[in-house]
Amino acid sequence: MDRGMFIDTTRCVACKACQVACKAWNRLPAEQTENYGNLQNPSDLSYTTYKLVRMREQLIDGKVHWLFFPDQCRHCLAAPCLLWARNTDAIYQDNETGAVLFTQKTRNLNAAEIAGVCPYNIPRSGQSGELAKCTLCNDRLKKGLEPACVKACPTACLNFGSLIDMREMAYRRIKKVKLTYPNARLLDPDDVRVIFLTAFTPNKYHENAASFDPATWQRQ
Repeated sequence: MDRGMFIDTTRCVACKACQVACKAWNRLPAEQTENYGNLQNPSDLSYTTYKLVRMREQLIDGKVHWLFFPDQCRHCLAAPCLLWARNTDAIYQDNETGAVLFTQKTRNLNAAEIAGVCPYNIPRSGQSGELAKCTLCNDRLKKGLEPACVKACPTACLNFGSLIDMREMAYRRIKKVKLTYPNARLLDPDDVRVIFLTAFTPNKYHENAASFDPATWQRQ
């Protein structure tokens, strides 16, 4: 069954349970980091950080908002990284779950090119040149479990199920959210397996939140 996630950022409180759970399940080491003056830490995704709760303070309509964005791979339906690589030994899509997966053979690809074709700026390379990113916890899915980040989320920000169910949930939720936030939108819901809902224009959260140039969005 084609699987999917729905991430409702209006319910994110930046507890980082998802970020920690991702590290724990994938046995990823901690990173040397520092205080950047806000709740976001580390500063960006990396070869050993697949999930990152991004945080921005934004002045919108005269009010200060803390915007949280649990960033990760979107597992695109037609993944540009997979299409560009043309090497299913390095990048492939699981036929059962739809997860887009990288192997150790990505070290034989041009890392800069693969990262460059991703509209969300997700893949990261290690010292060996091997690429890494969120796997959608495909090993857990094979055992009938949900992704570790979803399991750890305490606020229903992260949701998981069939892609059809997640789309239906997203469209139901956006109708309610728009009553409070008229500019709320779903980000690329027909193109990805990980659908985000944002209360404000996506570039307020992150310049690569949506799959197109955020400058095309009307500034608020």
